[in-house]
Amino acid sequence: MIARQCPWRARQLQQLWRPLRSKRLHSERAVREDKRWPGWEVVVGIEVHAQIKSRRKLFSDALTSKPGEKPNSFVTCYDAALPGTLPTLNPKCVELAIRTAIALNAQVQPRSAFDRKHYFYSDLPAGYQITQRYVPFAKGGHLDLSSSCDNLRVGITQIQLEQDTAKSIFDTRRGITQVDLNRAGSGLVEIVSEPDMRSPEEAGNYVRTLQAMLRAVGASDGNMELGSLRCDVNVSVNKHGHPLGTRCEIKNLNSVKFMMIAITSEVFRHIDLLERGQTVSQETRGFDEVKAETFKLRSKEDSPDYRYIPDPNLPPLLLSPEYIDCVRRSMPELPQETRARLMSMGLTEQEAEVLMAVDAGREVRFDGEPAKGAVQYFDCLAQGRSAKAAVNWMIHELLGQLAARKETFSDNPVSVEQMGELVDMVQNGKITGKSGKALLRHMVTSRSTASPSILAKELGLLAISDDDGSLLKNWCLEAIEALPEEVQKVRHGNIKVMNRIIGKVMQLSGGRVKAGDVRQMLEVLLRKS
Repeated sequence: MIARQCPWRARQLQQLWRPLRSKRLHSERAVREDKRWPGWEVVVGIEVHAQIKSRRKLFSDALTSKPGEKPNSFVTCYDAALPGTLPTLNPKCVELAIRTAIALNAQVQPRSAFDRKHYFYSDLPAGYQITQRYVPFAKGGHLDLSSSCDNLRVGITQIQLEQDTAKSIFDTRRGITQVDLNRAGSGLVEIVSEPDMRSPEEAGNYVRTLQAMLRAVGASDGNMELGSLRCDVNVSVNKHGHPLGTRCEIKNLNSVKFMMIAITSEVFRHIDLLERGQTVSQETRGFDEVKAETFKLRSKEDSPDYRYIPDPNLPPLLLSPEYIDCVRRSMPELPQETRARLMSMGLTEQEAEVLMAVDAGREVRFDGEPAKGAVQYFDCLAQGRSAKAAVNWMIHELLGQLAARKETFSDNPVSVEQMGELVDMVQNGKITGKSGKALLRHMVTSRSTASPSILAKELGLLAISDDDGSLLKNWCLEAIEALPEEVQKVRHGNIKVMNRIIGKVMQLSGGRVKAGDVRQMLEVLLRKS
């Protein structure tokens, strides 16, 4: 109706859509054969919708709800689309969105505008969604993936602000659909990628890398299982060297695993149709997690179908260079910067990745304040100490103890001060490494806040004072007497068996002597005998 009344607007929309679509569909990469579909090339582009971690919604003063809240308890008159209500832009959402754009190397636009995207569904109270389809606040940019994808750089088409919809809840007992408006109007940042990915694995790597970036800058917690990050995936296939095929969009994927399965299923569906001489219809599809296959939702809409119009209640968003620079200066450390800094401290790439992987799932507080994570814990622990010793005790011992108890790093009861004192005691020889592990296990289990030195004394874990070596000698002689077969094997040249005798001495001493001292004493005694 609006397109017929305003033909100039329809032509404008089509002209804007055409070059963007062409740009998306004609990104080229070197051909790589995939054994799963030989002779075929897969092209994937992803639209990510990340909920902005702001205390309040995008256009109203209503608080942003958390999962499990009472339905329809965080709603204003504007969120419910009552007549006469007007939107007011939340500046904190704008700031966090700009952080995202800067982290993705995008160009923040000094002027952007809001449009109304019309469609009618029960979870959209106003009958339209406010978005920035045509004049987004950021354009261009890229995201570099890890070495597992051959250092792939995925281009970013644009980044835009938009409001979230409500949530539909189907009551199977009564056979009705209920609408919860708690989520309606929450701020979203939509990140539209170029079609630069060529496999489900690259798509999964892209989403995981983007999740880590969003959490690092505090823009979103990126929890797909809770619905705060959702993906729409565009998939097409074509023969190598041929024009790109017809793309289909898979909507609302909320798991990296299911996204990769959905892409694989859709690729095989396209190939099956084409090999049977049929055509692939451009359409929007859903994903059935039980059957592991996609299903048709509706024919794919183009921009005129949504009848975009400029929002008359929202003026253009104007961003000064000074404000953008202010946000840039307040940016936290990005993942690639963190990785480089950790490796410059002497950590291996694998050790740095382990610490960052722990942080990848950490909580992001409202208004862009990331909770303290493993990297920050390590930074404090390594101050004035060996970075190698600090990371070894964190990764192999502390994280290992937590994993054995099926706990996450957020459940860690050992403070940085306690951990630092424990590492110092081991480094200074006040306790042995074995005793240090036992002490850490006790601290994690009992969740004690006492000083490690006090606990070591109470538990009898302090290293023994054996200036003349008499105690160590007695323990070694006792071990030699208890393990005659092992002693004979050592005397015949089987040096590896020495470790069993050392273990026996450590057992007799309660782990309070150093393994190196035990080995030296055993070598002396066995040589004499």
